[in-house]
Amino acid sequence: MDGKWEKLYNKNGLAARRIAGRLLSIEPGSRIPRVSDFVTETSLGRGTIQGAFRLLQEIGAIELEARGHLGTFLVKTNKKLLWEVAGLGAVMGAMPLPYSRKYEGLATGLVQVFEDMKIPFNLAFMRGSSNRIDALKEGRYDFVIVSRLAAEFAIEETNAVEIVKSFGNYSYVSGHEILFADRKVTEIKPGMRVGIDYSSADQHMMTQYEVEGLDVELVEVNYMQLMEMLKNHEIDAAVWNKDETALSEGFGKGAFRSQKAVEISRKVNEACLLLHRDRSELHEFLSELSLSNVIRIQQQVEDRKRYPRY
Repeated sequence: MDGKWEKLYNKNGLAARRIAGRLLSIEPGSRIPRVSDFVTETSLGRGTIQGAFRLLQEIGAIELEARGHLGTFLVKTNKKLLWEVAGLGAVMGAMPLPYSRKYEGLATGLVQVFEDMKIPFNLAFMRGSSNRIDALKEGRYDFVIVSRLAAEFAIEETNAVEIVKSFGNYSYVSGHEILFADRKVTEIKPGMRVGIDYSSADQHMMTQYEVEGLDVELVEVNYMQLMEMLKNHEIDAAVWNKDETALSEGFGKGAFRSQKAVEISRKVNEACLLLHRDRSELHEFLSELSLSNVIRIQQQVEDRKRYPRY
């Protein structure tokens, strides 16, 4: 082991680990907190804090500049090295299965932006917003991507999660429509069998509002089975993502009649990054994630000007 890295395991090194996590959220050119502030935050001695800063500079993680009464400024950082020193490990995220170009674009944008930020990152794919949110609350992921609707419902249920980033209109889906097994049908009528996926907060709420007051049979299904069940006439209708146009060919199509379903669909269009509140060291760092770059890359993938990579 390099002699400099061995120093991370003495008293100053342990302090350096704590300070490294704090410095990740401070941009170069900014003034850093005073040594006395770090003493208060960490309950460590002044000499230990000063030794930690010397160590971080020695290994090349930071470059500082003292400016007299103005304080000490962070001139340069090696964020990858700071991340390693802080012992944070890879950031784990989860998002919907990449079955549409929009989701492929969002995944590609996230991967690229984390690479640009020099942060170890792993992205998993999981069906159902409620499944992803449960996994987040259980600590299996640091963040998840869900619709604004699902994020707001999760926050209402628990204070364990929070929205860190909202990606804007149509960043999650381009919209929803109702598909029908009979291509001549354009609206849900009494007596129909309607597919509903309760693991998806988005799909099941839009479905329930659309059939409100109608005498229909709700058939619980996996979202990925909707097409097959419509094709086999096992169900008569289902709410479906407009981004999957190729799969929807040959079916009847209709717009929402319920105003409540229309309002819900607007909240479903936006992607949100939901973070576990216990990962406070990630909050400020993820808040710096470049939305414009993610959306730009997503659009390039959707326009087939860039290959998906995730």
